Amino acid sequence: MFSPASRRRFLRDLGVSAAALPFALNLPSLALANSTTRKQRLVVIFSPNGIVPKTFWPKETGTEFELPESVTPLAPFKDRLLFLKGVSDRIGGDGDNHMRGIGCLLTGIELFPGNIQGGSHTPAGWASGISVDQEIKTFLQSRPETRTRFGSLEFGVMVPERADTWTRMVYAAGNKPIAPIDDPYQMFHKLYGRMKDQANLGSILDDVLDDLKRLEANVSPRDRQLIEEHASFVRAMEQEIESSKNMEMGHAIPVLEPGLRHENDQMPQLTKQQTDLLVHSFAADFNRIATFQFTNSVGGAKMRWAGVEEGHHELSHEPDSNESAQEKLTKINKWYCEQIAYLCQQLANTPEADGSGSLLDNTLVIWTNELGQGNSHTLDNIPFVMIGNAPGFKMGQSLKFDRVPHNRLLLSIAHAFGHHLDRFGNPEYCKDGPLTGIA
Repeated sequence: MFSPASRRRFLRDLGVSAAALPFALNLPSLALANSTTRKQRLVVIFSPNGIVPKTFWPKETGTEFELPESVTPLAPFKDRLLFLKGVSDRIGGDGDNHMRGIGCLLTGIELFPGNIQGGSHTPAGWASGISVDQEIKTFLQSRPETRTRFGSLEFGVMVPERADTWTRMVYAAGNKPIAPIDDPYQMFHKLYGRMKDQANLGSILDDVLDDLKRLEANVSPRDRQLIEEHASFVRAMEQEIESSKNMEMGHAIPVLEPGLRHENDQMPQLTKQQTDLLVHSFAADFNRIATFQFTNSVGGAKMRWAGVEEGHHELSHEPDSNESAQEKLTKINKWYCEQIAYLCQQLANTPEADGSGSLLDNTLVIWTNELGQGNSHTLDNIPFVMIGNAPGFKMGQSLKFDRVPHNRLLLSIAHAFGHHLDRFGNPEYCKDGPLTGIA
């Protein structure tokens, strides 16, 4: 085992560059002395505009339940699922329900007064407190055995460039929203260092591959396998960049204005790239916390690839009696569910560096939404579906509660990571402590 100073000196003498250093520092062969703490990770995934209750929530409670149409892609993980119906966002105050839905979702506290007007409600500003993912990140980063390079990473897909209450769910503190990164290349740059432009990415990848070759002869056989997996990921990125350079477009490539780089119909490809980067960041132990935000509250993506031509938000306003709209909304949520199933499968397929199972064995994935249902704009029955594993949560269940404040669930999540808070967000909704009946 190495001390912090000796392992950095060892890697420096090998000639390992800054680009590969974070990955190398987390190889078990080069781990810190006495570092035996089992890793715990959290992913919070947001998709907008509510769900179709009859095709989302299991009818049954307990361990024997059937998966309705919207959530059938999670069938391979049924014994690792936890449905929590009846958890409600009870936070009132300024802002419309879309704004409070996303702004209070992870913070559990009111929005500040502001000048952002939404719907028929009063205008509002940013949330007035930290989000639970950042609270847990701060806790983990305060301890040497759980500290990582980034602590948390905030991923996004097709998040609008504008900054307002509908587009932010993560907060470093009150009035301090954190913007998700929704450009996979920008996220890759963050993981491997700043680069002036995409053309420089190839040389960075070459340096990383050279560094990995230097490491191979100096680590354990298990670590050599991890290095090869890491190198395969880097090679795939290299090939993707090269193929995009050589692609025959058949027409002149237009010069796009800033903000137009993402197209609606590229959403599936962007989602896969971001998902792969998230899994990779966990495998390299760059972070223990991640959020993944699909579009935004009132997001209007047109999911033509799923057979839906209308925008998501406009469909979500249709009444329950519109069977065609209900079917299309079910298709939309099923597509989101497919992306979550892909993430979980990739986590399950990726072994822990220390041999303690897979990444999914030590990760809690939470899929949620700003509304319980789009056409009523209700903040009751907020979708909370959990996949994976975390202390204090018994998976493989479908549970129903009676409009319990979601602050109690946020407390439970913090407690699962060893952060035993007495309150989180608005203390009025924390009086009964963490959510009971989930263990």
